[in-house]
Amino acid sequence: MSDFTYEVGTDAVAIITWDAPGKSMNVLTRDAFELVEGFLDQAHADEAVKGIVITSGKKDFAGGMDLNVLASIREEAGENPAKGLFDFTMNGHRILRKIERAGMDDKNKGGKPIACAINGTCAGIGTEIALACHRRFMTDNPKAKIGLPEILVGLFPGAGGTTRYSRMVGAMAAAPVLLEGKMLPPKGAKSAQLVDEVVAADDLLDAAKAWVLGASDAEIVKPWDQKGWKMPGGAPYHPAGFMTFVGASAMVHGKTQGVYPAAKALLSAIYEGALVPFDTALRIEARYFVNILMNPSSSAMIRSLFLNKQALEKGANRPAVEDQTVRKVGVLGAGMMGAGIALVSAQAGIEVVLLDQKQDAADKGRSYTSDFMDKGIKRGKATPEKKEEVLGRITATTDFAQLEGCDLIVEAVFEDPSIKADVTAKVEAVIGEECIFATNTSTLPITELAKASKRPEQYIGIHFFSPVEKMMLVEIIRGKATGDRAVAKALDFVRQIRKTPIVVNDARFFYANRCIIPYINEGIRMVAEGVSPVLVENAAKMVGMPLGPLQLVDETSIDLGVKIAKATKAAMGDAYPDAAVDEVLFWMADEGRLGRKSSAGFYAYDANGKREGLWDGLAARYPEAQVQPDLQEVQERLLFAQVLEAVRALEEGVLTDIREGDVGAILGWGFAPWSGGPFGWLDILGAAYAAERCDSLTERYGARFTTPALLRDMAESGESFYGRLDSAEAA
Repeated sequence: MSDFTYEVGTDAVAIITWDAPGKSMNVLTRDAFELVEGFLDQAHADEAVKGIVITSGKKDFAGGMDLNVLASIREEAGENPAKGLFDFTMNGHRILRKIERAGMDDKNKGGKPIACAINGTCAGIGTEIALACHRRFMTDNPKAKIGLPEILVGLFPGAGGTTRYSRMVGAMAAAPVLLEGKMLPPKGAKSAQLVDEVVAADDLLDAAKAWVLGASDAEIVKPWDQKGWKMPGGAPYHPAGFMTFVGASAMVHGKTQGVYPAAKALLSAIYEGALVPFDTALRIEARYFVNILMNPSSSAMIRSLFLNKQALEKGANRPAVEDQTVRKVGVLGAGMMGAGIALVSAQAGIEVVLLDQKQDAADKGRSYTSDFMDKGIKRGKATPEKKEEVLGRITATTDFAQLEGCDLIVEAVFEDPSIKADVTAKVEAVIGEECIFATNTSTLPITELAKASKRPEQYIGIHFFSPVEKMMLVEIIRGKATGDRAVAKALDFVRQIRKTPIVVNDARFFYANRCIIPYINEGIRMVAEGVSPVLVENAAKMVGMPLGPLQLVDETSIDLGVKIAKATKAAMGDAYPDAAVDEVLFWMADEGRLGRKSSAGFYAYDANGKREGLWDGLAARYPEAQVQPDLQEVQERLLFAQVLEAVRALEEGVLTDIREGDVGAILGWGFAPWSGGPFGWLDILGAAYAAERCDSLTERYGARFTTPALLRDMAESGESFYGRLDSAEAA
């Protein structure tokens, strides 16, 4: 079977159906695109064919380009990968242009109408194919979305989507779709001109065919192929257009801080393309697209945010045990975390028992789902019927007997070992012997907590990030006694609730907190040294971190930092390395500045709790030095503080897969996504240069920057982290 099929009905409309065999979602391959071209030629040559409809044989239209194709083209091109990628891109432009021109002559006559019948979600190259068609029909399905999300994985629409869509609606109107990667529901897509008509699912194909049979010559000529066409909103040399591009440039730089090359390249392609004829604009777009494909940042983002993330979500590291789909989950503790876990579980179709000590607390936890669904109804993303369906899956109770029949327990009570141990005993008196018990904790060792369980092989850690419904990462922690079935159960559960899982072995702070705490500490340490807090915060943002370390500790609360510091010092004794950080943190806590929750922290807040700026009291206690460090040095301190912990976690076996390390860092705490994650960043730097910088930082700032043996070994052998992974997979 081929990815596309061709059939001409009795109504003389040719139907090209995209239905890639063996795949749940259509993704475009090289051979398949050439097949489409053959069908186009066949339809144009057949005088009996009046027009064409392109549609999908699956529940969704398309998920984009198979990114492995780009990798194979790069390899095939040998010493000139840029030329190979450019030629491939231009060939794609040629085929899409063939759809667009539809056999017309140079006077825009003689073409055959081509409609696109979009029967579900449509993204990437699928949307670019649709934009090349003369009219786009989309099914009225609220779950279906359409857009061009390439920017989210370090690319931009390079198959004509950038040029076509910006010329359709103007640069400013195109920004949400192109620069933010927004996926829009059918009605929103119609307002944004991504589609022309929204129709009932049963009428989709008939509506598309009816339009094809009735379309006039004028209706199939794209605006930019007509004489006198002007760009909506004004071309760059037009006064209005000039201001648009000035504003867009400022907006892009403000949001990306210059560290995401794809956004800048996209804007450049639009700007330069608007100055020349359409076909020349496509060549400009192709050159910028190839430039981004050759950029190591883009490659790293694609690898981590698409390939690695997808592999982990498909169970790349799942133990080979039978299916562990969760049918009934017990959530212990109805606070913010437990309520969020109940919400996402119920949304996934899982029966939930939400248990707390008091009925009022349990009911309040259930109402969290009610409030969330109400917000969705207001935004048109849910219905009252859906709300009742989801709420109907949640039982709020104080009765442990209600947990009978659960196949998974997720305990989310207070972070106290004795409380967790007491709850574990009460639960195990009720649940069946096959039930898996998971504790939601961010710091407490799983192996120690599992000692309270009669079945430690069925005891596992699941670390959710807050707020649960928004954060995509879930860290699964395997204790020393945890068995494979418990790991598989946790992985299957996380996949059910549509999160991305990573699996790590038990150790202090696991993986995510192990890396993020040094980032916070380094920022605080610099303040104590006299580095300007403004420099610290802006340096972090300018290197791609979503929050500066001082803002981050405000958000997570300063008293939590004090608690963690005290517990760590008690465990490490004389080896404890962060006394200089404690001096600042403990003073802040004593001053009652506990962060955002107290409207007072490293930042000042107004009466409504809105952040106003860094607190001026910092300068009084820790005066800024007359000579401030170089920006790059501050950034390197902040990044290496995190990255070296990631390498050490890999050395120690806490982390067993660098893919989990990179995906976990980006999704868990927002580690500079442009870099592809800690290991991606080190590969971009090169191990030799990274080791050299570590040696320099160690000499000036101390042993925390000591080059790990693994990184030193790679520096001497000329290896890279992903080079090692590829070699291991090949072996």
